[in-house]
Amino acid sequence: MKKITVVFSVFAIIAVLMTGCSKDSGGLTIKKGVLMVGMEIGYPPMEYMADDGVTPIGFDVSLGKALAQKMGLKVQFVDTAWDGIFAAVNTKKFDCIISSVTINPARQAAHNFSKPYIQNTLAIVMPKASKFQVRSPKDLEGLGVAYQEETTSDDYMTGLAEKGLQFTPYEYDKVMYCFDELRLGRVDAIMTDLLVAYEYIARSDFFEIVWQGGEEEFGVCMRKGNDALTKAIDKALDELFDDGTMLKISKEIFDGMDLVTPVRR
Repeated sequence: MKKITVVFSVFAIIAVLMTGCSKDSGGLTIKKGVLMVGMEIGYPPMEYMADDGVTPIGFDVSLGKALAQKMGLKVQFVDTAWDGIFAAVNTKKFDCIISSVTINPARQAAHNFSKPYIQNTLAIVMPKASKFQVRSPKDLEGLGVAYQEETTSDDYMTGLAEKGLQFTPYEYDKVMYCFDELRLGRVDAIMTDLLVAYEYIARSDFFEIVWQGGEEEFGVCMRKGNDALTKAIDKALDELFDDGTMLKISKEIFDGMDLVTPVRR
């Protein structure tokens, strides 16, 4: 989903504590007994605020809680602007990033990653009543296309432009703004993660997915060289898959769909 950058900005720190086992973290984490998780809390259904405006919820939030519990730790979520999140983990503002981070070679060169925990693809979202017939990315020729800046969608659309596709780009710092603009008729289409598209389709019959493609995988991102934490998170992830917790989280967040099992095949 989201693209690496070096600008750092932490918007807020939100502590969500969860009862864990009595096991000591033994220096594994920055704060004794606590797994500090960085995420941009504004990317439904993966990570976003509940109606009370202060409680983070979503797939990655549930995953972070489950990982911490398996590791015998409490969990603390640190709400961090996306353009500073990689710099923040590098400077030990938190232990790891669980925020829909796509595993790719550039990021693997700069950071440690866990095993993948969910698969994703890109998707084109249109209004059901759109006058445009779009069934593939090439059909976006001449249209206004919205996407979140510095993400995989941004990279994908930039690549299409470099190959000659002519469209009007509309870049936003939050994916929710893309859907707001589409609903208001200010853009013609959205390029986004399929997992995000599912959320908006479930909320409203205004939108529809007209294309999907470009498989990718999300993983937990850590500071380069933090091998002990990487090993511990991988072990906890394996246990969450084996005991059915990952499947349970997927079905709870994605209306009964299993979006996690394929990543382990």
